[in-house]
Amino acid sequence: VQLQASGGGLVQAGGSLKLSCADSGRTSSTYAMGWFRQAPGKERDIVAVISRTGGNTYYADSVKGRFTISRDNAKNAMYLVMNSLKPEDTAVYYCAAAPAYGDYVLRDRYQYDYWGQGTLVTVSS
Repeated sequence: VQLQASGGGLVQAGGSLKLSCADSGRTSSTYAMGWFRQAPGKERDIVAVISRTGGNTYYADSVKGRFTISRDNAKNAMYLVMNSLKPEDTAVYYCAAAPAYGDYVLRDRYQYDYWGQGTLVTVSS
């Protein structure tokens, strides 16, 4: 599994961005995946996670109703559509993957074995 996150940038509050995570290892269909973020001086926190088939998802309360996670296993990719962005969403966003033997989500960052390099999202007020 080799993950590459992209799509970050500078956006005004209320705007939207779409993050992508590409798996060049082409094995993501057997992995649970997720997005995490880390703001300066803070720990890496869960944003949204998704099961192997995409049938199960989980969102942090802070992003529920604004962000949507999805995946396309045929393209070995995962996405995060972020709407109604707020300054407090500013962070480096990381995609992650972990082997999964069922169609469940993994909520703990310590359960993830593979990480992308991160993409910076900056939301100005």
